[in-house]
Amino acid sequence: MPPRLGGWDTASMLLGDLMRIVSLLPSATEIVGALDLGDMLVGISHECDFPSNITHLPQLTSSILKHGLSPKEIDDAVRRATFEGRPIYAVDGALLSALKPDLILTQGVCAVCAVTEQTVEASVSLLTPDQVCSAPVLSLEAHDIEGIITDVQTVANAAGVPERAARVAADMRTRIGPWHTPGTRRVAVLEWPDPLWYAGHWVPEMLAAAGGFDVKGQPGAQSGRLTEDELIALDPEVIVMGSCGYGLEKNLAFASAFAASPLRAKLRSLDAVWAMDANSFLSRPAPRVARGVEVLRAILHGGTAPSPHEAIRVPSSPPA
Repeated sequence: MPPRLGGWDTASMLLGDLMRIVSLLPSATEIVGALDLGDMLVGISHECDFPSNITHLPQLTSSILKHGLSPKEIDDAVRRATFEGRPIYAVDGALLSALKPDLILTQGVCAVCAVTEQTVEASVSLLTPDQVCSAPVLSLEAHDIEGIITDVQTVANAAGVPERAARVAADMRTRIGPWHTPGTRRVAVLEWPDPLWYAGHWVPEMLAAAGGFDVKGQPGAQSGRLTEDELIALDPEVIVMGSCGYGLEKNLAFASAFAASPLRAKLRSLDAVWAMDANSFLSRPAPRVARGVEVLRAILHGGTAPSPHEAIRVPSSPPA
């Protein structure tokens, strides 16, 4: 099994001047790009799509979920796989070995969202002796904004360029601003449309930084299911559809369906439903959450409107 990085004095890992990095996590790939380490990437996951200049790289992962499933069908399939103890993702161990990485990046926050360290270990364990992959696995563990900034430093340290993290961290802190004191605008960020899930982890802090108050999610805590009755009782003023794993187009479709549903008419204080590009600005613990805060700030308080590629307000009729 590949060793797990426990400390970050990794200068001895560098082979010459250029490390070979495999990222099995979209947010890790984004961090690598933000640190100007893209030339070190040799392999990515099937979900890695940013920065755009890495999408030509070999993809080492696949999902057990079929294309074209509805959110409800995806939820059912994930629950079934979890009950049966099957991972959602598979890693091509032979390709991983052939790429000869010096460092493998993955995560330990959510087995549904991306490849976990355990899946990497299981894939490597099936390799033949001539395919052994002994590269260290660095599992990123961010649950909140501070954790995301820590992950940036962790990746920089592991790649032997610790000084590069300061620039990224400073930009994030400046753009996000204070995030520990919520505002007064009552907001529900829906992480999944059917069944309803509310967002957790870093998203409540993003809302606080934007001047909002998350009616359900708690900073650093996991996301969770939300019944219609619970949402009605929470009575949000704004709903942001930010379904995990989807960009703006799909979230706009989900938000439009929600705005036309009978549930919307039961939300007394609701005055705005928005769709947001969750993949870019909400779901992934990476530097672009700073832009996500700016988008949320514009949604909640006006000013410069978000780009139509970032977020769109859904027309809806007020309750009768």
